[in-house]
Amino acid sequence: MVVRAHRSRLPVTPGVGGKAHVVSLSVHSRSKPHAVLNDVLGGSAASVLTVTFCMSYALLIFSGPLAPYLSYGVAVTFISSAVIAAVLAFGSSIPFAVGGPESSTAAMTAILASSLLERMAASSQASPVVPVLITFGIASIATGIVLCCFGVTRMGRAIRYVPYPVVGGFLGATGCLILLGAVRVITGMRLQFATLGQFANPLTLSELAAACVMALILYLTWHRSRSPFGLPVILIGGVIAAHIMFWLAGLSPTQAQAAGWTFEPPPNVSLMLPWSAIEIGRYPWYALPELSGDLIAVMFVTASSTLFNTAGIEVALHRETNLERELKATGLANMLSGVFGGYPGCISVSRTVLNFNGGGTGPLSGLTVAAISALMLAFAPMLLGYMPKFVLGGLLIYLAADQLHRWIVESRRRLSVPEYLSLLANIAIIVQWGFIAGIGFGVVIGCATFALSAARVNSIKYHFDGSEFRSSLDRSRDDQAVLSAHGGKIQGLNLQSYLFFGSANRLYQHVKALLARHPECRFLMFDFKLVTGIDSSAAYSFAQIKRAAQDRGIKLVLVHLPKATEKALRSSEFITSEVSVVPELDHALEWCENEIIGQHQGLAQEEASLRQWFTQILGDEKDAIALMHRCERIEVDTGETIVRAGDAADSMHFILEGRVGIMVGTDESRTTRVRSLGRYTTIGEMGLVSRVPRSATIQAEIASVLYALNADQFEAIKTDDPALSHKLLTYFVSVMAERLTFANRTIAVLRR
Repeated sequence: MVVRAHRSRLPVTPGVGGKAHVVSLSVHSRSKPHAVLNDVLGGSAASVLTVTFCMSYALLIFSGPLAPYLSYGVAVTFISSAVIAAVLAFGSSIPFAVGGPESSTAAMTAILASSLLERMAASSQASPVVPVLITFGIASIATGIVLCCFGVTRMGRAIRYVPYPVVGGFLGATGCLILLGAVRVITGMRLQFATLGQFANPLTLSELAAACVMALILYLTWHRSRSPFGLPVILIGGVIAAHIMFWLAGLSPTQAQAAGWTFEPPPNVSLMLPWSAIEIGRYPWYALPELSGDLIAVMFVTASSTLFNTAGIEVALHRETNLERELKATGLANMLSGVFGGYPGCISVSRTVLNFNGGGTGPLSGLTVAAISALMLAFAPMLLGYMPKFVLGGLLIYLAADQLHRWIVESRRRLSVPEYLSLLANIAIIVQWGFIAGIGFGVVIGCATFALSAARVNSIKYHFDGSEFRSSLDRSRDDQAVLSAHGGKIQGLNLQSYLFFGSANRLYQHVKALLARHPECRFLMFDFKLVTGIDSSAAYSFAQIKRAAQDRGIKLVLVHLPKATEKALRSSEFITSEVSVVPELDHALEWCENEIIGQHQGLAQEEASLRQWFTQILGDEKDAIALMHRCERIEVDTGETIVRAGDAADSMHFILEGRVGIMVGTDESRTTRVRSLGRYTTIGEMGLVSRVPRSATIQAEIASVLYALNADQFEAIKTDDPALSHKLLTYFVSVMAERLTFANRTIAVLRR
């Protein structure tokens, strides 16, 4: 993205936890000293947020059993901030990027530390701080390696395919964990059902109420104004107001500390590297496999925070970023943080935007943040000694409320009811049973929700038939008339999307209804041009469609069939010799139209031949046409039985094409042919007149076409058209006379 210099600049509203209002990126031509000064000022403004957040995160992580080691927590927090800010200053695709621990990563780090302490409870090791720092280092280094691999292989974009309710559940759960951590920072007690009674004393309730008031003040003031120096002013004002209230209540600073209103000032500590051979040998490696779920959660939250925050900066500053470069830079920063025993972090939306708004445009602003974070190793312990718990606890409550509002309240407008309920369930499961259970539940529910949603998508884009939708071939008027009259024999479906068990079954039900509405259908066409894929269950549904089509004598035609889909349908034995595969829809339509026209021309010739034969029999074309309308056309294959001996004689047959044989039984339970009848002959007329059971079986010796006149139609002719009935009876008598003459001649020959 090319950034052009201009003088106008819109006001910037930095956000917390990924929130920021739109700003306009501008670059002013300035002298080098002026640019350096602006970078330092912008970095200093961002450092105000960094220092405040780092102190809150240190208290969040090093609470409860780790509270006596808060000095180490302060040191490792600011070292993490300094290392991450320095690396991102040089490695980020955003020159003025500011990074460090975030609320979501800090919450996950607190969960990791708590899980380790629970597994070390039975251990005789005196100090847990070194194993905790080693665990932080392992988590940071592993997270850094994963992020670098994502950046190198471009797999980082895969996290965008994680269902939104899963991501929202993760980040919403971090808000709940920050809120629970805030309660622990303020009261020194874990909020659980078993400990609810301990929160009933007036002092604890007063501390919680003061923290909530502080969070409300932050929301009413800094949340709405987002002034660069608003947060430190509010926090300093809160500290001064708290000490004034202590003085009015007659409490000295020492008494306030003893009562639990302020923190015990931790001693000044130097940086401690935990990677000595002795400490590594003492580390509880047995607990590491059990911590794998929390380690994966740390990686996931850090990766998702990196991606979401990078996207937030793109929106806020109208600046395109290099996602792969951000992942690699963040990965390297986390690995270096892990070397010092620090914990994970990533680029920050609020601090980066605040840095730019303060004038920072180059890497020096990020280095300023890193330098100030390092200097706080000496000053932070002194500051904590005068810091009321409810001030920083109120900041944590505000951060938690902001996170929960974003992922629980605001997400309701973007999600359907099932997705939103899934998000809430994810949050509850993660808080109660951990992130691995949340992942499993979220993935299962996400897949199920997707399957149900996708199943509701109609796999049929549109339907067409051959009487309206035709090939591009110009045809004669006669052919066009045939297609207009008989084009309904071609039915086609244009398919779309991915076909799986839900959508494919709906397709099968639609095809059944279509064939019921169009019994004349002889060609069923499927256009796969817009189909993106097919699974094995969909192939089974197509097998059902094939059986339904074969039962009705319908030819299946497939067009625009992708190779992968064709392979799946062939492996399921759906595509066989009975199914035609044509590359293009136009050619497929042309082939089906040619078949219909050819069949119609053959039927026209057949009807002309039948009409000529009936005219010869009856002596009048009008009577011939009337008889044709009373008859039913029958096609039989070679060896097919037309009637059986002993059946009721309820019809006679006119043999137009082919040959049939009259079969009678023998003593050996076998049959033998006694006569064969070819085209333009009749059979069964005696039974039609006398109504006696059939005395012989009639079979087709070759494929034949017959026209059957049943008893009901014969009776209707006698009632409606006596003249035609008389002509038919006359014809029957002449046929029987010819056959009797033939039989007499045969007997005479046999008597010689």
